[in-house]
Amino acid sequence: MVYVTGDMHGELERLYDKNFRKLKSGDVLIVCGDFGYIFDGSKTEREVINYLATRRFVTAFVDGTHDNLERIGRSRVTYWHGGMVHRIKGNLIHLMRGQIFGIDGNTFFTFGGGESTDKDMRRDQGNWWSEEEPTALEMADGAKALDEAGLKVDYMITHEPPSLVKSAMLLRKGSADRINKLNGFFEEIGKAVNFKHWYFGSLHEDRVITPHHTCLFKNMIAIEPKKVVGDKDELIT
Repeated sequence: MVYVTGDMHGELERLYDKNFRKLKSGDVLIVCGDFGYIFDGSKTEREVINYLATRRFVTAFVDGTHDNLERIGRSRVTYWHGGMVHRIKGNLIHLMRGQIFGIDGNTFFTFGGGESTDKDMRRDQGNWWSEEEPTALEMADGAKALDEAGLKVDYMITHEPPSLVKSAMLLRKGSADRINKLNGFFEEIGKAVNFKHWYFGSLHEDRVITPHHTCLFKNMIAIEPKKVVGDKDELIT
């Protein structure tokens, strides 16, 4: 079974949540960015990585704006369920941008990244990485992957939402609009691609925004598998 959740921000409490503890062998947990357990290289962080690496389920995350992309980028790139990942360690993996993965008969398009509103402060503190902002080439490669898939996938997994969804959420909260080029890219591909549902994190709410867009934070959504004859998806070993 595949489960999808929102930003974890490296919080130890999330590892003890009842939803997290119900994960079992063969399951895949997808995190919609700001995973946060790969950030400063602390002893606690290394212990968490070792813990997740040895679970019987896979923890797979797209990157957000609070992940150390330099460290993640040094991990070995390998092929998993039809797409490319950074293998952090064992059953802990980073889902690279613009990939399409086939799991339990469903297809998942993944594209992490974003733009920190506090990047000037974080740059001064040495914990901001320019790689958080996707390049034009990465966006072009993502669009190409979708085109090669016939502009059809089951699920879109991102950190940021499309621009109209983000604007509506910020307006409802009375916050200033903060649309960036990545939101615009998602808006355009959202118009072109036939998908069932789009899950994203970044805005820290557990809320269904439209019939096809859901913001996730602490909730964990189960994705029902499709019955596919001869499906042999396996965990990393």
